[in-house]
Amino acid sequence: MSQDDSKTLWHGRFAGGPADELMAYTASLPFDRRLWRDDIACSRAHVTGLAHVGILTDAERDAVLAALATVESEMAGETFVFAAGDEDIHTAVERRVTEICGAPGAKLHTGRSRNDQSVTGLRLWCKREVPLVAARIVALQEVLLNRAREAGVGDDAVYLPGYTHLQRAQPVLLAHHLLAHGWAFGRDVERLLDALERVDVSPLGAGALAGSSLPLDPSFTARELGFARPFDNSLDVVSDRDFVAEILFALSLVALHLSRIGEEWVLWTSEEFGFAVLDDAYATGSSMLPQKKNADIAELARAKAGRIIGDLAGLLATLKGLPLAYNRDLQEDKEPLFDAVDQVSLALSALSGMIASARFLPDRMRAAADSPTMAATDLAEFLVRAGTPFRDAHAIVGALVRRSLAGEGALVDLVRGESLLGDEAAELLAGAVAVRRRTSPGGAGPRPVATQIENFATALLQWKQAIA
Repeated sequence: MSQDDSKTLWHGRFAGGPADELMAYTASLPFDRRLWRDDIACSRAHVTGLAHVGILTDAERDAVLAALATVESEMAGETFVFAAGDEDIHTAVERRVTEICGAPGAKLHTGRSRNDQSVTGLRLWCKREVPLVAARIVALQEVLLNRAREAGVGDDAVYLPGYTHLQRAQPVLLAHHLLAHGWAFGRDVERLLDALERVDVSPLGAGALAGSSLPLDPSFTARELGFARPFDNSLDVVSDRDFVAEILFALSLVALHLSRIGEEWVLWTSEEFGFAVLDDAYATGSSMLPQKKNADIAELARAKAGRIIGDLAGLLATLKGLPLAYNRDLQEDKEPLFDAVDQVSLALSALSGMIASARFLPDRMRAAADSPTMAATDLAEFLVRAGTPFRDAHAIVGALVRRSLAGEGALVDLVRGESLLGDEAAELLAGAVAVRRRTSPGGAGPRPVATQIENFATALLQWKQAIA
């Protein structure tokens, strides 16, 4: 049994073939062909399920399974030949199976619609690919942890200015700054893994929208495919793309965090900051300016965040007005998801390499953090310990900073001359003193950061185990 290569699998209802323009506009094969492994897995489970309930004989099941194995081999070896009537990967696989094994192949679609078939394949793809993204996040976290350990927490620890409003605020250990990004990425891992819990539902058996009059067993095929459970409502499951939106939201936050760290590295590697130097392998040059060394990876991390946020916004706009159940609009779920997964994966790997190979410039960092004004809060807290209300202490120190900036003298001298402060308080302005005074839990000083490194290492192991 064979079929004209130009015919679609739904041609029976129509007197003539589809217009070229219709096929060009509606076909999803150019992007959903990457689901071939998942579609074959779905078809294996379905045909096994049909035999399980007596709709196919064992011989028919075995013939289809053998044909599916041949298709799998052709796909893996890139020898599969697509036909003109292949609208998507699902019709391509079914057509080829029917070519190989004849009448049993024509029974493959019994009790199944592309509506439940396609979303089953997409859920399988998410179950496989999302953990790989999470693993790349963990790899970047390992880089951050290693660099934090290198930066140290002892007397020779590297420290730099911490910023608010992009203005120097208080000195912090470099390890503390790096792990701030590490914890944010940890939340990203948890969000992705949490989203997978709602992915883990098998739609197979829902049909086009209402199930089937045939004695299908969705629980059986769910087990065959490794899903946690079958669907509860056929209308819901064929139209549900909440799981895609959730994953896209989680990926948007990953991209946002990558953008933030990228922005910092653009600044840090500029001559104006001079906190780090990129390895040549992870920087680009200028076609005109011979002296340039550009942080293009970091810049693209900023830019691609907008693109990925756009993927999420586009899908939400598509979903917001759809009536139950399946509508062809849902074909637009895959391209934004595939794009976001691809771009986030590339960014994670590129930034991991960039940060791992970069060279920090501790002297520049320390010099920027040793400005006397960076200890202004310590001066205020010195007064607080002596009984001065904080708001009054804030005003006293602020006035001293204003006078120093106006040229009335060095801040250290003004502090010494202030009756409520004096020589003991002036010692707080010496280099590296302020950062060592950050002792509260979770703070930026040596003692809490040493604890934090241990806690982060433990959390990282737990994230790894959750992905495995």
